[in-house]
Amino acid sequence: MNIVCLGLSHRTASVEQREKFAIAESELGSAACRLSTTDGLGECVVISTCNRVEVYAAAPDAGFALAALRRFFAERATADDTAFYQADATESIRHLFRVVSGLESMVLGETEILGQVKKAYQAACDAGATGRHLNKFFQRAFNVAKEVRTKTNITRGSTSVGAVAVDLAEKIFGKLNSCKVMILGAGETSELTARALLSRGAHSIFVSNRSHDRAVALAAELGGRAIHFDKWHDELLPADILIGSTAAPHAIVTREKIAPVMRQRKDRPLFIIDLAVPRDVDPAVNEMDGVYLYDIDSLKAIAGQSLEVRRADLALCEQMIERHVAEFGVWLAKSHLPPLERGAHLAKRLAAS
Repeated sequence: MNIVCLGLSHRTASVEQREKFAIAESELGSAACRLSTTDGLGECVVISTCNRVEVYAAAPDAGFALAALRRFFAERATADDTAFYQADATESIRHLFRVVSGLESMVLGETEILGQVKKAYQAACDAGATGRHLNKFFQRAFNVAKEVRTKTNITRGSTSVGAVAVDLAEKIFGKLNSCKVMILGAGETSELTARALLSRGAHSIFVSNRSHDRAVALAAELGGRAIHFDKWHDELLPADILIGSTAAPHAIVTREKIAPVMRQRKDRPLFIIDLAVPRDVDPAVNEMDGVYLYDIDSLKAIAGQSLEVRRADLALCEQMIERHVAEFGVWLAKSHLPPLERGAHLAKRLAAS
């Protein structure tokens, strides 16, 4: 079984060329579904952003699959062949892992691409265009991206804790206009961080504090709403960003309290800034899918980073990626794809619609 990729990006094509092949987000699922019914393919994911348009497919014959993908692009527009790149087997695996980790972005370490790839993959899933191989492939890619972000400085670099928090929030969510913030504790640091987030567009501040009167006062200053301290986890679902800054002697944000909320959030990430000492958040929370946790030490360390340091971490990122490439390659070599019955079934379903 082969996994192949064909596409073009800012590295190979001008914006004028890329826009010819761009696919609207609302059409990614139908495009993937249509491709997956092509004889010899069976599974497809289509990714389209301002900087790249790529198609990934699982197929028994790499050459046959790449030819089918080339026909797909040729139907949309014409372009110099040098604008396209193609990869199969190991190289296609490596390429996606680098893309979601921000190593193929215009700005090294950029993280918006991860969310865009997740949306494209979900659209393909919802359209019935993926199966065992691409599901495993993309889930591994998302794990790679999280490991790269957690264990390296490739996405980090700012000058203050408040700025770092805002920068990280924007990298995870893009614009913060629709983001909701919850604050545990009503200290000065959490207030300053909340104000920094508000200045970039975040809104709907929820404040929870052991002294409810103080929570009410801070919520009023921030234009938000106070929540009783023993009820904060019941109100967490709509929040995108959680700031912890209480004086509790032990962690109050635990896996047990977060897990029910994350199950309901589906693909919505939760960004947690733990400014408390002792920490408000159990470090194990960061092991949960969709949770991005930063404590005060990590934020201070990030504030001292620079672009050059991120570049210096590139080698470490590539080492991590190569390990995952090798591991996934072993799994792929051992896997067996059933006859392309699923693709035939989809073709009949499309023909009948």
